[in-house]
Amino acid sequence: MAESILQHASGSYSGNADVRHDMLDGMPGTSGGVEPSTDPRVLVVDDERPFLKALGISLKAHGYLVDLACDGDEAIALAASRHPDLVILDLGLPGTDGSDVLRAIRGWSKVPVLVLSARDSETDKVAALDIGADDYVTKPFAINELLARMRAVLRRVVAHDLVPGKVVTEDFTVDLAAREVRDRSGDHIRLTPIQWAIVDLLVRNSGCLVTQRQILKEVWGPAYEKETNYLRVFMTQVRRRLEPDPARPRYFHTEPGIGYRFVSRDQPERGG
Repeated sequence: MAESILQHASGSYSGNADVRHDMLDGMPGTSGGVEPSTDPRVLVVDDERPFLKALGISLKAHGYLVDLACDGDEAIALAASRHPDLVILDLGLPGTDGSDVLRAIRGWSKVPVLVLSARDSETDKVAALDIGADDYVTKPFAINELLARMRAVLRRVVAHDLVPGKVVTEDFTVDLAAREVRDRSGDHIRLTPIQWAIVDLLVRNSGCLVTQRQILKEVWGPAYEKETNYLRVFMTQVRRRLEPDPARPRYFHTEPGIGYRFVSRDQPERGG
């Protein structure tokens, strides 16, 4: 039942302001005392109440502690008071828009934010990612894909905290500390400084979408944020050096018009 609602709920839903308290009744990690737990805490923000409840139930069934918010102001308050490990945020919220919620959270927190929205235009995706979202999933969606994206984002946070030394794939190993890449035989794969900078940035953000603008700004500098042709040329070079089949990328995936994502073996593939 919950899976069906997650797949197909798309219309707006109107109700009274007390609905959150009804929805949260019996849900762990949403009100009252908090029991110590190592399970990740997720704040889900969406104004479609049946969808919000169904997603909360599904995430709980998969081992997450869940907080729910129906509007932007409540989302900001819960993000500050509950200290979630991940925020799942809809953009089309009443009152304080989801983009404003994201900006507010980014003003004081680095908590990963996964946008989950029916807005599927390239402009909306780029804007959300540029103001601080870590990933973007459009509705309707498959629950398994959402769970995979959540795991990828949370792994990224752990990886940043642990400062990983090496990322190993079936075809090559990226040594972030030594700033080098080696093939399966251990032979060094030569990369130019620009190629390495792109690989380093994408690998450090493994599993997450990095926008063209972000890559251009960090690799070339602010003056080059619109020079997407530079990036396309160098991404082609990176694929030729690291992909087993550059025409069908296994590791360095494109989100057309938006950016790129490094996908290791245990992460879901997306894009081409």
